[in-house]
Amino acid sequence: MKNILVTGGAGFIGSNFINHILGSKDDIYVVNLDKLTYAGNLENLKVSEKKENYVFIKGDIINDELVKYVFKNYNITHVVNFAAESHVDRSILGSEIFFRSNVLGTSVLLENARNFEVEKFIQISTDEVYGSLGSEGLFEESTPIHPNSPYAASKASADLISLAFHHTYNLPVVITRCSNNYGPFQFPEKLIPLMIINALNNKNLPVYGDGLNIRDWIYVLDHNKAVELVLEKGKPGEVYNIGASTEMKNIEIIKLILSHLDKPENLIEFVEDRPGHDRRYAINSNKIRQELGWQPEFQFSNALKETINWYKKNKLWWGRIISGDYLRYYKLQYSDRIAL
Repeated sequence: MKNILVTGGAGFIGSNFINHILGSKDDIYVVNLDKLTYAGNLENLKVSEKKENYVFIKGDIINDELVKYVFKNYNITHVVNFAAESHVDRSILGSEIFFRSNVLGTSVLLENARNFEVEKFIQISTDEVYGSLGSEGLFEESTPIHPNSPYAASKASADLISLAFHHTYNLPVVITRCSNNYGPFQFPEKLIPLMIINALNNKNLPVYGDGLNIRDWIYVLDHNKAVELVLEKGKPGEVYNIGASTEMKNIEIIKLILSHLDKPENLIEFVEDRPGHDRRYAINSNKIRQELGWQPEFQFSNALKETINWYKKNKLWWGRIISGDYLRYYKLQYSDRIAL
C-alpha cells in the first residue's frame, strides 16, 4: 500500500492526477493537501471525494506543524508536489507569494520527507525553468536552467533545493518538467480556457504582442500518466522532461478555438506584450519515452475539441469563478470538510 501525499491536489493538474490515479489503482491511499487558493477547487474532485482511500486536508505546505501532522498520522510513503503558484502574469505583478509557496513550501515538504524517510518524492516542475528557445532546438534535461520570470525562478529554485536534498541526504527525489497543459478544470486565467470562455461569451480575446509566441502543448491526462509512471519507475536524482512534441503559436490555437466554436476572428484583440515574454518553449522527452516507456496518447486537435466541449458543458463550474461568487459558494459548500 502506497500512502501518497498529493499537494495542490485541488488545482487543475493535481485534481486531474488524483481522479486518474484513484480510478486506475486500488493499492493506494491519497491524502490531498491544498490551501484552496483562488485556483483550488474541490468541485474538480467529485468523482474521488467519496472513495474510502481518499482524504482532503485544507492547509498550507509552508505550515511545518501541519505538514508534520500529515506525514505522521497518515504514514506518508510517497509525495507528489503539485502545490505551486503558477501564473506568470501574477508573478510579475507580485512575486513574494511565489517564493513563499514554491520555494519555502517545497523546502518544508523536503525536510519532512527526509525525516519520515519517504520512498519517493516527485517534484512537479515546468519547462519554464529553462528560459526561452530560439527558432531551433529543444529543451533537454541537461539544458542549463535560465528562468526569465519570477514564477520560473521560484520553480527553478525549488528544483535545485530538491536535487540538493537528494545529493546531501540521499532523499529519493525525482523531478519532472512538463510543457504547457490543457484540459478539464483549468482555471480561466490560462490561455486556452480564457479564450474558450471569452469566445463563448462573445468577448474580445486578448492576445499578447503579435501572438507568435510558441509553446509545446500536452493534454493533462498524458502528463498525469507520465507522473504516475515516474512515481512507479523513475530513478531518484533524475530529471524527466514531459512533452507531447506539439508546438503551436498562440495565435494558431486561438484561431482553432474560434473555428471550433464557429466564432469570428474579429474577436481577436492584440494587446501590449507582457514583460520578459519568452518566445518559444519546446521539450525533448526522449528520456522518459526510452527509459520508462511513456508515450502521449492524445492528439492535439482531438483533445482540444474535447476540452472545448467540456467548457461548453460546464458553464456552472467556470460561471461561478468569473461571476465573483466563487469564494462565497466555497464557504457554504465546504465549511464542514475543511476544519483542519
